[in-house]
Amino acid sequence: MSGAIRYFDNNATTRVAPEVLEAMLPFLQDQYGNASSMYRFAGRSQSALSKAREQVAALLGTSPEEIIFTSCGTESDSTAIYSALNARPEKKHFITTRVEHPAVLAIGQHLEKQGYAVSYLSVDGKGRVSLDEFAKLLNKETALVSMMFANNETGNIFPVAEAGALCRERGVPFHVDAVQAVGKIPIDLSMLPIDYLAVSGHKLHAPKGVGALYVRRGAPFRPFLRGGHQERGRRAGTEAVPNIVALGTACELAGRHIQEENTRVRALRDSLQSGLMASIADAVINGDQNNRLPNTVNISFKYVEGEAILLMLDQFGICASSGSACTSGSLEPSHVLRAMGVPFTYAHGSLRFSLSRYNTQEEVDFVVEHLPEIISRLREISPYCGFSDDAGESDVCPVSR
Repeated sequence: MSGAIRYFDNNATTRVAPEVLEAMLPFLQDQYGNASSMYRFAGRSQSALSKAREQVAALLGTSPEEIIFTSCGTESDSTAIYSALNARPEKKHFITTRVEHPAVLAIGQHLEKQGYAVSYLSVDGKGRVSLDEFAKLLNKETALVSMMFANNETGNIFPVAEAGALCRERGVPFHVDAVQAVGKIPIDLSMLPIDYLAVSGHKLHAPKGVGALYVRRGAPFRPFLRGGHQERGRRAGTEAVPNIVALGTACELAGRHIQEENTRVRALRDSLQSGLMASIADAVINGDQNNRLPNTVNISFKYVEGEAILLMLDQFGICASSGSACTSGSLEPSHVLRAMGVPFTYAHGSLRFSLSRYNTQEEVDFVVEHLPEIISRLREISPYCGFSDDAGESDVCPVSR
């Protein structure tokens, strides 16, 4: 086993950028004042919070007053969704998609138990939603629509501008889970019809335990956490100043590196994809290759189990994923791939590679060198030899290829 780690799971979490760690350290050591206190020592923390709010707002193209700091993307999602629903209690219809992150899907399932009608927008074989179908789902009882900006497994970018415009025409609030998109593609909220947008720090090189929520000025809002007066009464709880400083710094860095994400990182992703597709038979790319995040590729390898591939990759120090880290404990195929109609014999052998600006061509070449051998070895012992796939056709394992 190689001692070096080749990390290709940045949609699960990212390393903390050195500049981010440097920025947060003073607030873990000497500058430990409570930002809500009145004395001058605490004023340093207050100033740091204001600066971080400006940094987050600048990346998103909005004003600092529209940013609320939270503990994570999941809290941001929950805050936005329950806030919008509680502000319109007479309306009992919620719309989302079948391929959302569990942070949103679990809320949809809970709302069904509470008497809400929940519509789950379907996707096609490439994971794309239909705006025509979406428009038909909107009705006078719709309280809120929640749609991700980009899918965490396939990288697909969703038509949030168009969906948001339809919502605005109908007077329906629009929430967007942008956890995977922020820092990877440009987002300008001043130009987008979005009412709520969720951000997670650990997806863009800040530490775990911090997030942000954009709430458009004038959008209905009810606090999710009640207690103290922090965040202008919108989110109670003592501010985690070191983590908030880290998020602000990470957002500033993301703005500087956004072009690199869409050029060098994209080129590395494409090199990885082309290298694997050229050397491994019976492999398919999942998702819309023409409209996805620049760092993400999801590949299915027929006749093998994704978990087995990951275990063997780990022997080489290669970190990847078989889907969302939040559902990795399940042996079921990805709900995203199931919604796309990916056949069983492919869905079980799916891998997600997600890169960052810290990845190198050497690391990509290392994966392309070792993964074909792993797939070949696993296919030799595959239990799917002779298995009939979803189309009812008998397969023969290509162990000789």
